[in-house]
Amino acid sequence: MRTILLIEDDADMRDNTAEILELADYRVLKAENGRRGVEIARKEIPDLVLCDIMMPELDGYGVLHMLSRIPATAEVPFIFLSAKAERGDVRKGMELGADDYLTKPFEEGELLNAIEGRLKRSELFRKGFDNGFDGLNKFMDQARGLEALKDIGRDRKTRKIAKKEVLFHEGDELRYVPYVVTGKVRTFKVNKDGKEFVTGLHGEGDFVGYMGLLENGRAMETAEALEDTEVAPIPREDLLALLYKDRDVSIRFIKMLAHDVKEKEQHLLHLAYASVRQRVAQALLRVHERYADREGGELGVKISREDLASIVGTATESLIRCLTDLKEEGLIASEGRDIRMVNKAGLEKLARR
Repeated sequence: MRTILLIEDDADMRDNTAEILELADYRVLKAENGRRGVEIARKEIPDLVLCDIMMPELDGYGVLHMLSRIPATAEVPFIFLSAKAERGDVRKGMELGADDYLTKPFEEGELLNAIEGRLKRSELFRKGFDNGFDGLNKFMDQARGLEALKDIGRDRKTRKIAKKEVLFHEGDELRYVPYVVTGKVRTFKVNKDGKEFVTGLHGEGDFVGYMGLLENGRAMETAEALEDTEVAPIPREDLLALLYKDRDVSIRFIKMLAHDVKEKEQHLLHLAYASVRQRVAQALLRVHERYADREGGELGVKISREDLASIVGTATESLIRCLTDLKEEGLIASEGRDIRMVNKAGLEKLARR
């Protein structure tokens, strides 16, 4: 049974609306003001919130603002109820992220249809989509079915990028964000001495450079293909629409964008505090996790010593010496560009020291 939180200060309206919902087989939680409604929402995590706008202690706009900043309630569909039908009230509610707006008095069917529609849509986007380009296409197609997003692009062509080809340079204006269909991409910065510092490793299913687009519209780093790669350029206008025009779509898209944030944070901490041996072990584990293929029961990856050194943040000569030590210790095996993990547990132990 779905749970609906009804926040309404008018006792008669609250009881009448609750009765309609209960007859439609919903469990109803009732709150007489906004502050009490937030308390109940935190505790119960309802499936949907119906909320009046003009209330004592905390109005509906304040309720929506607070619930949207609580991770457990941020995705809960939210419908405003109000006797005020001025355009400004509707616009303000939608700009704050409300999913719908019903003007009192409303018909029973109008209320139930609005609730059913919002629950179905929320459930669809919460389920998520498969990783990879097909999953992205299904997500974009589903988003385009919504009125606010009907104009996002349909034709998502892909582009071939040769190994070592630069997708964009630091400081470039970003009119598109590359989505990696196949292949590998690294992003890096160059300091005043000309030394490269790798800021990210990207593979299938990653959006590259979106933070620069969101910050100031320009690339914050340089992106280069580590091997022959295929990308789908996502226009800036489409990405911004997915982020800002619909709350359900926005939350799902943010999760698609930010799945590697924790990885980047950990990588920066490792660079700051770990020894070279630790950093090499951490880099090998990270590269294998992102890019490895299984051959003969062992995980292997092809990467140049120069690229691996830039990921570790050390000189190529130091990296080669360290790899030799790890090979002699039986932790890895290597031949040419191929590096295979022979003893993953041993590498993990070294990485944690």
